[in-house]
Amino acid sequence: MRFLPVHRQAILVELADLQQTLLLLGALQAKSIPGVQELVPAARTILVQFAPHLITAAELVKAIAGCDLSGSVQRSDVLVQIPVRYEGEDLAEVAQILGITAEEVVRRHTGCEWSVAFTGFAPGFAYLSGGDAIFNVPRRATPRTKVPAGAVALAGTFSAVYPQASPGGWQIIGFTDTAMWDLARDLPALLQPGYRVQFVDAAAQSTASGASSDAIPDHKVSEIHPEQEQEQAATALKGGALRVRATGLLTLFQDLGRHGQAGQGVSASGAMDQAAFKTANRLVGNASQVPVLETVGGGLSLQSVGDNVVAVTGADAPISITTAEGQRWQVPRYAAIALADGDVLSIGQPTAGARCYVAVRGGYEVAPVLGSASTDTLAHVGPPALRSGQLLVVQPVQKAVVAVVADTALPVQNLPAAGGEVVLDVELGPRTDWFTADAVALLAGQRWQVTPQSNRVGLRLAGEQALTRAISSELPSEGTPLGAIQVPASGQPVLFLADHPLTGGYPVIGCVALHHLDLAGQIPVGAWIRFNPVRSFEELTPTL
Repeated sequence: MRFLPVHRQAILVELADLQQTLLLLGALQAKSIPGVQELVPAARTILVQFAPHLITAAELVKAIAGCDLSGSVQRSDVLVQIPVRYEGEDLAEVAQILGITAEEVVRRHTGCEWSVAFTGFAPGFAYLSGGDAIFNVPRRATPRTKVPAGAVALAGTFSAVYPQASPGGWQIIGFTDTAMWDLARDLPALLQPGYRVQFVDAAAQSTASGASSDAIPDHKVSEIHPEQEQEQAATALKGGALRVRATGLLTLFQDLGRHGQAGQGVSASGAMDQAAFKTANRLVGNASQVPVLETVGGGLSLQSVGDNVVAVTGADAPISITTAEGQRWQVPRYAAIALADGDVLSIGQPTAGARCYVAVRGGYEVAPVLGSASTDTLAHVGPPALRSGQLLVVQPVQKAVVAVVADTALPVQNLPAAGGEVVLDVELGPRTDWFTADAVALLAGQRWQVTPQSNRVGLRLAGEQALTRAISSELPSEGTPLGAIQVPASGQPVLFLADHPLTGGYPVIGCVALHHLDLAGQIPVGAWIRFNPVRSFEELTPTL
């Protein structure tokens, strides 16, 4: 085993092969080490996230090193057949890489039985191993910003099906209509660890025995019919409501996130700026974990139905109130704001920072999904984005709870503006040794600009010089934490944010220190980042 540093609350355990990884996973699940919060298994690694106040990194390494890895991994008896249309845009290129014809790629892909080794990247995304020995395909040099739902793909020795449209760097060889992820099922993920999988050529066999015919669900905004609107309006009379007059660029419900769902391939998501999120709630007298609205850029406009108390935190943006009589005035951020019936709250374009948070006293009435009201834009889990005209019902304030409405925190100072510069502290690891010494120095030695392709999944960065690797071979997929700085073959890094994939196949040169994650979530497109290493890379060793 190798033990690699990630950040102060996570380590990466590297093993010899997939078999050893699955054995260690079973041992850790059976042992239940105090302080371990989440395990993210991958091809040859397990990302272990822990609470440092309960167990130190040294104690954790010692406990893991003592695990018994004898025995064998049991496979399920379940066989899932998946019909595939082999029309992928990378099929010809894969054939060329392997030195065979496209027809032979299809024959070999369907002529073997695969097994679900682990899940990750996105809900319903299963890494399938055990295919034909010829399959060892490099990922794309630059990941696609959008891979369509149902894409059947190859990377390294693995195959997989993308459960919904998402970024990705795998080689696409075909498409399927079989739903990999469906919240209506008892087990939302069709493919569970250990399941056996058989791909079927849909062109040669239109109906495959045992194949699922479920359509892949689209993530659509729910329609609100007039009768539902009336019901919501009646409910709103009990606790008030806010009507969406304009949504801005993107407005979502967010809370602390859905932690503990890694086993289903679901990342935590949650508010990008956790401090601003909690403060917004406290300003209106809510508990800090109550769902709020997160809006990026300007343009959000909300009209009060009944009397409400709101607060806006986060980015430095102008905030105004317009009354029903047409009077208009500016109001401050980080303050409780009383809205009368008919008042319209509007948020302008931020002059610094990227995201604002809008809390309402009592909290929004929103149904949680897998234990959280957060919307994960990569996984398509959680409530849909706000739409114009939508009525946001406000829950009545509980009389038994004494609500305190007061200042609780100052806004973050020196938020970055577009074109401005921000410094983020970085802890090197877990794959710093995959890069040349010059590349490690370059990470901190030059500025990196945030490109327009950035979003809640991550900040795509561009620098004058690319980061070069010391190791050029393919990295088997492994767990990636929030704040990871992943470097694809192009050498231009991606800084993972709240909706990042659980696993990835490019090396992580370092991770943004936990105390700068909120700041990273407020960096707008066009801003410049300088990375400041605060911990050097050093492999961890078990103590006797």
